[in-house]
Amino acid sequence: MLFVADGRSPTALSWMRFWIETGHEVHLISTFPCRQPAGTISFHVLPVAFGRMAGGQEKSGTGAVRRPGLVANLRGYLRQLRYYLGPLSLPFYQAQFRRLVAEIQPDLIHALRIPFEGMLATATPLEVPLVVSTWGNDLTLHAGGSFIMAKLTRRTLCRADVLISDTQRDIRLGYEWGFIPGKTTIVVPGSGGIRLDEINAGSGFEKLPEELPDGPIIVNPRGQRPGSLRQDIFFHAIPMVVDEIPEAVFVCPSLQGDAESEHLVEVLGIRENTKLWPHLSQEQLWSLFKRSQLFVSPSLHDGTPNSLLETMAFGCFPVVGNIESMREWIQSGVNGYLMDAADARSIADAIIQAINQPALRKKAAKYNAALIAERADLTTNMKRVEKLLLSAILRT
Repeated sequence: MLFVADGRSPTALSWMRFWIETGHEVHLISTFPCRQPAGTISFHVLPVAFGRMAGGQEKSGTGAVRRPGLVANLRGYLRQLRYYLGPLSLPFYQAQFRRLVAEIQPDLIHALRIPFEGMLATATPLEVPLVVSTWGNDLTLHAGGSFIMAKLTRRTLCRADVLISDTQRDIRLGYEWGFIPGKTTIVVPGSGGIRLDEINAGSGFEKLPEELPDGPIIVNPRGQRPGSLRQDIFFHAIPMVVDEIPEAVFVCPSLQGDAESEHLVEVLGIRENTKLWPHLSQEQLWSLFKRSQLFVSPSLHDGTPNSLLETMAFGCFPVVGNIESMREWIQSGVNGYLMDAADARSIADAIIQAINQPALRKKAAKYNAALIAERADLTTNMKRVEKLLLSAILRT
């Protein structure tokens, strides 16, 4: 199996890990520079759409926080620029892609995202089955980013033999964007699901960057996702919550040093109640989730984030954007709250209501545990996918 993916992505690593552990030969073409994942037979980097220019979070050289307006505007500008200029790199890298496919001779190619991995993989020879996965914003945000992104999205879905999506919404949109009816589809969470056995076996007491108080812990582990999340609105909601519940503490992994986040924490005067933490290991995240009461994701565009599923598995009460993908998991007032991610008052009210209703949170935790076991267990989901993909190979 040849994966075309961002080799840095936890989602990509989760997919490859399953196939490696179950005895399949796994090859990777990464669209971003990274280390070769353990267990892969071969590894190549084709940095389509300026993948070599990918960097980490923005920090000033002196440690001083820069004003956020320029940072936020620059993020949006660069995303738009990539929509127009990124596709221009495809012909060059597709020629290299075809040479690698001829050398590897895979039974199956799996592109883990449409932009730009699936677009690159449209160069797959017709005799080789092409599987395309969508999650997050592939079809709700990026597909309409420019006329050329729309054209390439349609081309990718027309070429795909199998469509794997993390929401029913994306299956519906996939047909609208050109996936051919009658071909195979399946819905599983983006990473295939979560490893409930490892979560249940973990101690949950890995050392965190600092001690947490005894008050309500609200975790927002989504990081900065321009165009997808309204983290700025989330920060504006925090003072409203603190006015009602002064002991509430908001923990945000992966936002330490982020210029916009650091600035907002300062100007809003919420430093005492807000912890901007560095990137955490998986085990540290599980420890944090175990300590937390609420999970917040101010999403405007999203699929089924792993962090949602993991926090639900740990009993956190979800407060998420009222969008179609979230409504596939959350019934507002039953097992979480849906809110307007563009309205700070809506976010704050949902958080306050959840904190003030421990009985609802307890009932929701029980409901969500059963939901996760039924729909989000990685082993169960991947066995379904394995059966489906082997059938796709046999049909060719």
